[in-house]
Amino acid sequence: MFGQNNLSKHLDFAQEQFDKGDYYYALEYYEKAMQIDSTTIDILWRVAETHRAYKDYRKAEYYYAKVYDGEEAQIYPYSLLQLGLMQKQNGKYPEAIETFKKAKKKYYKDKRGYLYLKSKQELISTLWAQSAIDDSELSLERLPETVNTKNSEFGHGIFGNELLFSSLRADSISATEEVYETFYKTRIYRSLLEGDEFKASELVNDLFQEEMSTGNGSFSLDSSRFYYSSCKDDGYNYRCKIVVAQYNNGKWFAIDTLGEIVNEEGANTTMPCIAEIDGQEALIFTSDRKDGEGGLDLYITKIRNGNQYSKVRPLKSLNTPDNEVTPWWDATQKRLYFSSSWHEGFGGQDIFYSEYDGDFGAPINAGKPLNSPANDLYYFKHADTNYISSNRLGVLFSKNPTCCSDIFAAKPPKISIPPTKAETLADLNKRLPVTLYFHNDVPNPKSRDTITSLNYIQTYDEYTAMLETYKKEYSNGLKGEKSDEAKEDIEDFFLEFVDQGIADLALFRDLLLEELQRGAKINITVKGFASPLAKTDYNVNLTKRRISSLVNYMRAYDDGIFIPYLDGTATNGGKVVFSQIPFGEYTANQLTSDNPNDVQNSVYSRSAAIERKIEIQSVSYLEENKEFALTTSSPVFDAKNVKKGALVKASFIVQNSSSEQIELTEVRIPSTYVKATVQKTSLAPGESTLISMEVTTTQLSNFFVESIYISTKNSDLELRLYVSGQITQE
Repeated sequence: MFGQNNLSKHLDFAQEQFDKGDYYYALEYYEKAMQIDSTTIDILWRVAETHRAYKDYRKAEYYYAKVYDGEEAQIYPYSLLQLGLMQKQNGKYPEAIETFKKAKKKYYKDKRGYLYLKSKQELISTLWAQSAIDDSELSLERLPETVNTKNSEFGHGIFGNELLFSSLRADSISATEEVYETFYKTRIYRSLLEGDEFKASELVNDLFQEEMSTGNGSFSLDSSRFYYSSCKDDGYNYRCKIVVAQYNNGKWFAIDTLGEIVNEEGANTTMPCIAEIDGQEALIFTSDRKDGEGGLDLYITKIRNGNQYSKVRPLKSLNTPDNEVTPWWDATQKRLYFSSSWHEGFGGQDIFYSEYDGDFGAPINAGKPLNSPANDLYYFKHADTNYISSNRLGVLFSKNPTCCSDIFAAKPPKISIPPTKAETLADLNKRLPVTLYFHNDVPNPKSRDTITSLNYIQTYDEYTAMLETYKKEYSNGLKGEKSDEAKEDIEDFFLEFVDQGIADLALFRDLLLEELQRGAKINITVKGFASPLAKTDYNVNLTKRRISSLVNYMRAYDDGIFIPYLDGTATNGGKVVFSQIPFGEYTANQLTSDNPNDVQNSVYSRSAAIERKIEIQSVSYLEENKEFALTTSSPVFDAKNVKKGALVKASFIVQNSSSEQIELTEVRIPSTYVKATVQKTSLAPGESTLISMEVTTTQLSNFFVESIYISTKNSDLELRLYVSGQITQE
């Protein structure tokens, strides 16, 4: 009884501190409670929630996992989603992807509910984050301790020669983060910028408001007014309003609260940003008004005569069910920067921008190093330097390495060093493999053509439009949870593989174009695959058509920008060649159904769909602008059904397609079951030779593929020839 009484007291006091926002003190008492009872799911949940609020993502992940793994996990349905979010914020993208896939299936019954929608969006977002590349030329530096402390600092802008920011100053807490005073508010500070040096910061006394937190400052276009947030926290409710102060000669005065047109009754209204939109002064801010999408959303109102505000409207193209915060207007580039926890990002809050051209365009992630798995907020720019506020690893702290935010500067390098060939080729290979998927027998069904007029985007659009058909067909005959799981399994395949393939292709395409515009000569090896539904010789031609659709996509992109490089007519000498290796179904999972009457498994199943693909697998430089000399019209011999122990013989015609004499080197044979002979090893331009291959099947079983590799002197490339078959006992 004594232990239980103490447990109850610890939990009550911890909850009281949590409600007040003092998470460090709350965790101290939760730790005491855990010493008495470390298995009760209610306590584990509260500990997990407190670590998340304290931004200790590592410990939060640990405790959410314990909640989800517990026998009473259904009591806290949020635990699985929160586990995935913490894994993502710890940079554990593969683990987070698997967790979000589980969450989608768990929350499937309420497809309009936040849990399902958030899990689906986070799966998309984390797949994007895992494949995104850091192509930024910026270097990130934490501002000095004249600005940053072991508490939180949030930058708002550099006006004239002063940095204005808000902060929780160290006079309110000890070195161990224990609050000594009840007076613990954010305040606006300033630091004089002299050259590249930030001087010791000081409180802006003119904006000091008793019992109020203040921050988020932005000047009017004529610098006569200063808009900022004023927030009251009584320990249980937190409400913000936007206020305005007159400004003159370094002094703020005549502070007044904006009216209900902006500060809607009952809503949080905060983070003002002044912009010039279509030649008129505008106020962009964040609020949780009733007409929002959820959480905090972005709104805009036009300002007339310095104190008259038009009807407030939401920025619907940017708002989501999560929080959109910290707007900042780039007048030079006509961009609105903001942070969101919904769009495709690297972690918690990421920085995005929206191009303005009469309307606000779709959000674009600002990329690394501005963004990280942590919370990245309050972007602004001054001169050529970008500034952000972040609680990423590397901030100043006392206990928790991600507890608090610091202000960072992202500066371009002072000297731009052109990348070397090795570096640029490495960047391209970082994107590989790029895998693109197709519907069954697409493009050009029931054809033996080796080329197509379609480009991959056309086949992709038609494929993704069939998602509902795939879900219906694959779940046909199933009921209840099994039907739901089948539908989710197919949807996850489209998200994780089909959609991700097109995103990877776009990143690879842009890097490739950069290389070609530098005059590089690039060889791209593309391999084709197919599910084993059709015969081998048919599938070889099908995979060639699929590779052809990729080349067509490159030719059609951006009004044909790649055409000179594909045709070898670029004035800068740049060139790209696609080396095609049509595998047919040779690496497909042979357990996948090949019964044309069983379309549920042979066409619409995940196992069949994942085999219908092409892969950009390698990138290399063309040596002295030469393509690989050896070519063959038929690299594959399909022996079909082969009696076990029989000797399979195959012949291939290989041609020298170059304009120079070449010498074949020794044939590379990886398998002990294979022998090969070459009729002629010295080939004049256009001349062909016969290559024979024998496969002993005594030790082989089931479906087999055996290969040999042909190479030439003075080249690292190889031509691969294949023999396949199905071993039978008869």
